[in-house]
Amino acid sequence: MKLSNKLKKYRTNAGLTQADLADLVQVSRKTINTVENGVFVPSTILSLSIAKILNQPVEEIFFLEI
Repeated sequence: MKLSNKLKKYRTNAGLTQADLADLVQVSRKTINTVENGVFVPSTILSLSIAKILNQPVEEIFFLEI
């Protein structure tokens, strides 16, 4: 199984840059970039923070690929 995400879709729909989102959740822009590209698996706290900022259920943004 692999954790996938639709982070870029929801971030851009919200009109946010990677840097904007990073500032809102208090991480680096590079962290957001690596999450979007599937290089880094975010912590539960970061995932929930991102979902809250983007006003989406966490499972809409992050999901398992089987």
